[in-house]
Amino acid sequence: MKPVLSCLAALFALAAPAAFAQASQGVSKTEITIGSIQDLSGPIAGFGKQIRLGMLLRIDEINEQGGINGRKIKLQIEDSAYDPKKAVLAAQKLVNQDKIFAMVGHLGTAQNNAAMPVQFEKNVVNFWPVTAAREMFDPFHKLKYAYAVPYFDQMRQWLPLMVKEKGAKKVCAIYQDDEFGLEVLRGGEAGLKTLNMEFAEKTSFKRGATDFSSQVARMKAASCEMVVLGTIIRETIGTIGESRKTGFSPVFIGSSAAYTDLIHKLGGKAMDGLYATMGAANPYTDDASPKVAFWANKYKTKFNEDPTVFSVYGYQIIDAFAAAAQKAGTNLTTDSFIKSMDTMTIAPDMFGSAAMSFSPTKRLGSSASRLSQIVDGRWKVVQDYPKAP
Repeated sequence: MKPVLSCLAALFALAAPAAFAQASQGVSKTEITIGSIQDLSGPIAGFGKQIRLGMLLRIDEINEQGGINGRKIKLQIEDSAYDPKKAVLAAQKLVNQDKIFAMVGHLGTAQNNAAMPVQFEKNVVNFWPVTAAREMFDPFHKLKYAYAVPYFDQMRQWLPLMVKEKGAKKVCAIYQDDEFGLEVLRGGEAGLKTLNMEFAEKTSFKRGATDFSSQVARMKAASCEMVVLGTIIRETIGTIGESRKTGFSPVFIGSSAAYTDLIHKLGGKAMDGLYATMGAANPYTDDASPKVAFWANKYKTKFNEDPTVFSVYGYQIIDAFAAAAQKAGTNLTTDSFIKSMDTMTIAPDMFGSAAMSFSPTKRLGSSASRLSQIVDGRWKVVQDYPKAP
């Protein structure tokens, strides 16, 4: 597999002169200003901080190499605290005050849904948001580009396979009561429907909840053998921890939102056995791949902490953005960037992400996901991408 670093090099050769187009905000002779909205102080601040550092690592590399067609990347980041209302204010500042060229890697489903209208009013692309909700590419909008396989598709694909493999007769779901959690739930329902099954119990929680005892008690009372988790960090740990404490031991399967080393680092031994859907693999400093291990150690040296898969997401997002901007040529505008993205193909990288492609009618890079499990305190890929029919 080609490392993600080769993405730029391969595309430099393809750079074509862009047709003259109306100037876009955020592009000067020396800089391209881009924006990102992260949770830096709320319930998933762990993710937001890691995405930010991954972005900064790739930006530093690009700027040290001379930038994009002579322009350095300037990143402006705002904190949403995982609150959609704050995300709107953050988007207004970035779009209207900081005059960003593009929004990159915005974290959160409800947050993106709230912010996109602000961006689209000023012709600002929503590039590779860190959420796997279908709204990131559907309904179609020329300013939407998504790379994360939808939560819906993840669950629709993997839940029936897991139910058959484990012989589960009763399946439950616990989910965050917003568009993120509902997408996981809907995907699970669609997957079970292929087996003529329904959830035996569905229970929800509000964003930011910390106590899951009543939800666990309901699922235990329903004798569930498998539980779908529409959860992120602390809700995953809280649900599984409470279950272990009360002697409730179903098979747990989460979406890519629960695929993070923070689960086993913060949750400890109790998290062993958890399954989660994923694409790019969590990078470990002693990774079996020398390229991934080198990258992980470079990150650790720079930031004094281990990288996570969310660090990888941040890095990949900037790498892909830079490749498209480079390919768009020296006259970088929103129109030339869109034209560049619409002929873009991205090869599988060292982190194991699937190949991606975009077109004027296709705004999701790939719909393929794979399955990992926490084994002895670290994530291990247990099922690879399904073979194409």
